[in-house]
Amino acid sequence: MADVHSKEVRSYNMSRIKGRNTAPEMLVRSFLHASGFRFVLHDKRLPGKPDIVLPKYRTVIFVQGCFWHMHEGCTKSNLPADNHEFWVKKLNGNRERDMINQKLLTEKGWKVLVIWTCELLKAKRDSVLSKLAAEIKGSVIT
Repeated sequence: MADVHSKEVRSYNMSRIKGRNTAPEMLVRSFLHASGFRFVLHDKRLPGKPDIVLPKYRTVIFVQGCFWHMHEGCTKSNLPADNHEFWVKKLNGNRERDMINQKLLTEKGWKVLVIWTCELLKAKRDSVLSKLAAEIKGSVIT
């Protein structure tokens, strides 16, 4: 199926997709702050520039989009039919980079947590965020 937008309109639309301060990321940050956690954002000194870094707990959190990071088993992670080769290369590259960065962080002693955007839908949100807080608190460094 051909794209319904011109190349210019599609380019503009794609340029509007944010990588930082997304709605799901802001939701997680608001919850963490309200729960008393203090954190650093997008620390460039760490592999992959994690979305949220909790130094006290030696924990990093990535808030990942299901499509962009190929969340297995999620309905939002389907590959587009158009320009299939491009998307396979692009999304597999994202996934490989994620695995490399997570491995590097783990080797440096960081606990890596991943929150998928589909987990932040209203039906699942409260339990996912409660589990997140519990996992972080279990990582306290004495």
